[in-house]
Amino acid sequence: MMGTALSVVFQVAHCVEEAEFPVPRASTGRIDHAWAVHQAETTVDFARRSRLVTWLVGGLNFQTEHHLFPRISHVNYPAISTLVEETCRDFGIRYTEFTSFRAGMASHFRWLRRMGMPNTT
Repeated sequence: MMGTALSVVFQVAHCVEEAEFPVPRASTGRIDHAWAVHQAETTVDFARRSRLVTWLVGGLNFQTEHHLFPRISHVNYPAISTLVEETCRDFGIRYTEFTSFRAGMASHFRWLRRMGMPNTT
């Protein structure tokens, strides 16, 4: 049960339409963005205002903050999420949040559907 719960949380935070999936340069094998920018653009938060969801998933609904500040206790994520969002906006970095877990799941299933479509390019 715990493995299933964790996999669902991580799918909603990483495998959704809004998350970036940058490809490294072929010549260097490196991604163009700085580490912190990469963390913000490839990760999505969900249900930040829900104390119940935050409690149920141990703060993992704050995935961006979890990636940027892995040594900070998850109980501080709600407080720093606003600062992270404002900083991203100030520097022109996309910060993505689903207002609910359901919205994140819907995006995940749309992403799965798109990934299952044949490549028409």
